Amino acid sequence: MGREIKLDGGEITLLKKIGLSGGPVYGKLLVDRIEGMETGELLDTLLGLIDQGFVLTNKVNLRTMEDVEKAFFRVNAAYAKDLRDAVNPGGRRERERTKRQRRV
Repeated sequence: MGREIKLDGGEITLLKKIGLSGGPVYGKLLVDRIEGMETGELLDTLLGLIDQGFVLTNKVNLRTMEDVEKAFFRVNAAYAKDLRDAVNPGGRRERERTKRQRRV
């Protein structure tokens, strides 16, 4: 049974920009993709996702935007399915409906 993950708007935006496939994204490319987010909000949100274990990085300390730009980020494969459901909750409901219809 999957974990119920609650995400706010900034976290959803960051996860979509990183990508839920598990492939690494270079920090410079990530910063370029995120246009509407302020520097402080981006750092706080990214550090929160890393602290929760949802996002993995090759750097230990991320304190400035220069640190973020020099790092690689990827979604933790252990949480990928649950994060996909949290980012797109409507898709999960459709899969559950399809499963119920097949059993009848």
